[in-house]
Amino acid sequence: MKAQPTTLRAVLFAAASLLVSALGAWLLFGRGASPLQTDLLAMLPATERNALAEDAVERLSRASGDRMILLVANKDDDAAKDAARDLGAALGKDKVFAHVLAELPPFDMEQLVNPFLPYRFHLLTRDDRDALSAPGFNAVDTLKRRLNEPFGATVGPKLGDDPFGWLQHWLDRQPWNRSTLVPEDDLLTAHRDDTSYVLVVATLDGSSYDDGVQRRALAALDAAEHEVTAKHPGTQLMRTGAIFYAASARAGAERDTHVVGITSTIGIAILLLFVFRSLRPLGIAFLSTALGVVGATVATILVFGQLHLLTLVFGAALLGEAVDYSIQYLCARANAGPTWEPLRGVRQVRPALLLALATSLLGYALLALVPFPALRQMAVFAIAGMAVACASVFWLLPALLRKPAHAPLATPFVRVALAWQRVASGRRAFLVIGVLVLAAIPGWLKLGHDDDIHLLISPPASLEAQTNQIRDIAGYGGGSQFWLVEGDTPEAVLQHEEALADRLEAEGIAWTGVSGMLPSQKRQAANAAAVAHVFCGGALARDGSCGTADRAQARSHMVAAGFKEATADQYIASFPGKPFTLDDWKRVPAYMPFQYLWMDKGSIVVPQGDVDVARMRAMAEGLPGVSVIDKPASISTLFGEYRGFASVWLGAAMLLVAAAFAWRYGRKGALRVLLPPLAGIVFSVAALGYLGQPLTLFHLMALMLVLGVGANYAVFLREGEPHSAHTPGAAYAGVLLSAVTALLSFGLLALSTMPALQHFGLTLLLGIGFTALLAPVSAPSPAGPQA
Repeated sequence: MKAQPTTLRAVLFAAASLLVSALGAWLLFGRGASPLQTDLLAMLPATERNALAEDAVERLSRASGDRMILLVANKDDDAAKDAARDLGAALGKDKVFAHVLAELPPFDMEQLVNPFLPYRFHLLTRDDRDALSAPGFNAVDTLKRRLNEPFGATVGPKLGDDPFGWLQHWLDRQPWNRSTLVPEDDLLTAHRDDTSYVLVVATLDGSSYDDGVQRRALAALDAAEHEVTAKHPGTQLMRTGAIFYAASARAGAERDTHVVGITSTIGIAILLLFVFRSLRPLGIAFLSTALGVVGATVATILVFGQLHLLTLVFGAALLGEAVDYSIQYLCARANAGPTWEPLRGVRQVRPALLLALATSLLGYALLALVPFPALRQMAVFAIAGMAVACASVFWLLPALLRKPAHAPLATPFVRVALAWQRVASGRRAFLVIGVLVLAAIPGWLKLGHDDDIHLLISPPASLEAQTNQIRDIAGYGGGSQFWLVEGDTPEAVLQHEEALADRLEAEGIAWTGVSGMLPSQKRQAANAAAVAHVFCGGALARDGSCGTADRAQARSHMVAAGFKEATADQYIASFPGKPFTLDDWKRVPAYMPFQYLWMDKGSIVVPQGDVDVARMRAMAEGLPGVSVIDKPASISTLFGEYRGFASVWLGAAMLLVAAAFAWRYGRKGALRVLLPPLAGIVFSVAALGYLGQPLTLFHLMALMLVLGVGANYAVFLREGEPHSAHTPGAAYAGVLLSAVTALLSFGLLALSTMPALQHFGLTLLLGIGFTALLAPVSAPSPAGPQA
């Protein structure tokens, strides 16, 4: 009869687990797009002062869009061009690419120039405007010089449409004419250091962050590259684009997951087989853990809609903590021997597991309060996983472990545990802890701090080098430092940007911004007024026209310089034209790639070449609506602020855990139980100082978990000791077993390719290790009375 409620609960829990597993399978594989988030920027919190600045950061980071930017390099010019054609043809055959641009389509120069003709008198360079406004401007001499200029293959208007060359000068300043890439043999080509570089752009048919698109596109590129380099010896391929950064992050996460997940699973399996000497406990422990991980994955995707790489790797490490609950139940079964009864076993371990769960969840809940997407996901993942794993012990395991264990815990393991427990308990332990605290002081004094963004995002050096080289040669590739220009109206934005542009040009700093393509209406009016010196003797009428006599004078200038009368009449009749508006700018096809720079009440100005942040700030100083956005510095500043807050949160967590222990064990008992995790934190921080590790936000986040996990061990020992008095050392053996499984998972994070996870893993390795060794302090010495 006693088995009936146990069986019913197990059946209900198993049914719920199957439903959650089915939901998880659908969320992961049944919706087409993978929920795995490989966008590194999505892991970062908002750092800028307003939404416009954040939008600007995102726009710039997406400037290359879902495209591969490729440069084919070869010292032989013909080989470089042939290789680029072959690469474009090979990539174009794969449907993963929506469009591949290698050879330029047939291009009519007039298609680029003609859209600007109606606005030509409002579009002047600074030099032309100054020349027109200066006294002594000689129209006839200017026209004669224009007639005698050599005309090459540069993009420009016909001579009759632009006799003074003003529009030609303005077009020369446009972004496409400033690139070192020029059309040669229908290919965009640059030459530098005896090497030819040819641009190939492959646009993806999908998102750069879609796992399936990534794999297919990269496989197609690898195959095409192998074919091209074999056919054209000496060819090198440089690449940049969001897809390569996302794929690099994904590959690193997969490696970390395999290292942590597989290695920890094998290590835990061997350890459990050694301690329990049976396959059944091993299967039970992994079943409980697997249910926790499945529940955690489903909960995270339901809450956030996606799963970050950082969470995925952290989830692999969660195995070591989730297995603790089932291990304690298995140890209780092994220690009970033939008197084992499943429900009584649940009642025996329930207080310890619930108290341990509460302290662990407290640490993770503090992580959830941090407005940092990656850390919040880790917290939700852990909270859900811990809760499900613990619930499985209460509701599922009793039905699976009805019979007594075949053998008690492995005797050698229990003997080792008992020997250390005798050493690490009693007054000697307190004396040793006191000495270690004194020894820890120099380590504390050696501590520095580091809040660098590269702790979280550290792309391969080779990819960064290629991105920088492509940006230098072709002008492609986004940056993380730029000027943000703000204003209440589009006109105000453009005027503010022009003030910055004037200062940059005076300092010889190259830049790309909207005002270089679309002058403000105020600037255009000044341009038209400057042109009026030629057409209207110095001023336009209110209706924008000028007198017939003045037009006749302008006509005579052109005829005197050598222009045909019909050409002069046609050109003069087009004056003054009309202003170039924002809507006009958006409709010009050549400006489509640059529309990400405009945000209606704000614009982005990107420096070209190496311009340090200090100089950028100096250029913006005193200009209305102009500020410098430095995303890496913003993240680093935020990390520093969070690091300061984290120490406060850690102190608050200690107080809450102490209150929970005092409620359960009384004041003196609480001090004993709290001492091991506190000492573990103190010694871990000192060890970091001795190792020369600067303190980071991720170290402090890990210390919160050291507090929660370490408190578990003290609770397990305190609660388990009375139930295993007949087998001295058995309770502490269970604690050591839990600690070693945690070290096999969390500790392996120290081998991660991501610096943040390395710091996380190293801190947990030290903290859990120290706490497990000091846990006997929380319980009375086997030979002495309880304190």
